[in-house]
Amino acid sequence: MEWELGLAGLVVGLLTAVVTAPVGVSGAVFLLPVQLSVFAVPNPAVTPTNLLYNVVAGPGALLRYRKDGALRGPLVRLLVLGSLPGVVLGAVIRVFALPGPRVFRLLIAALMLPLGVWLVVRTLRPAHSAGPRTGPAPRSVVSMALAVGVVGGVYGIGGGSILGPVLVGRGVPVATVAPAALASTFATSVVGAGTYALLSVTQGGSIAPDWALGLACGLGGLIGGYLGAHLQPRMPETFLRVLLGSLAVVLGTLYLVEGLL
Repeated sequence: MEWELGLAGLVVGLLTAVVTAPVGVSGAVFLLPVQLSVFAVPNPAVTPTNLLYNVVAGPGALLRYRKDGALRGPLVRLLVLGSLPGVVLGAVIRVFALPGPRVFRLLIAALMLPLGVWLVVRTLRPAHSAGPRTGPAPRSVVSMALAVGVVGGVYGIGGGSILGPVLVGRGVPVATVAPAALASTFATSVVGAGTYALLSVTQGGSIAPDWALGLACGLGGLIGGYLGAHLQPRMPETFLRVLLGSLAVVLGTLYLVEGLL
């Protein structure tokens, strides 16, 4: 039933965003395999559907972070500046060069496995330093955001799941990274979804997003993101990082097996 699919999408989006929003991740990186395997969204429509989720869900957490004054500062501008051109390039690559589901699953595994392992190891065995660490230079942040924007355009994950742990590992506080990463994710998702919409006019196949499912998941993410951002000061950071890393490892392993079979 159509309403049952929408309800399931809303619940999945809400639960995902509650857990991921406190660390600056929209949750799209975890929704992507669910859309492929559970909701059977075809390739490459799964990517713009994920971007649509980010567009609808993003304002929830951002509204809460804005109320707390957490969206001020140069990091937001640097991430947006670098990631916007990258997401357009990634969308073009996704449509014209990576249409096959098998290759897509292998690339998901290649992204999620090292990311998950890195998150868990970095959390459980933090690097010790003799003094306070300084964050990366602005030029490095823009270059990193550009590369992540390309990945986000290909996979429809926004990029916060990559930018967040990398920036925190470079010494930037979580309280600074989380709102900036979500702001970048929202901006790139708007541009990415628009790019896919334009490409769907000129190209055949399933390029346009699944509007009903994307909106349903996004509505759940809108509510869950607000709640997650509100709970950030009360939730143990170590638990959230280990949980996110473990989920990435499990999902990456599953898709590696599926891609190789």
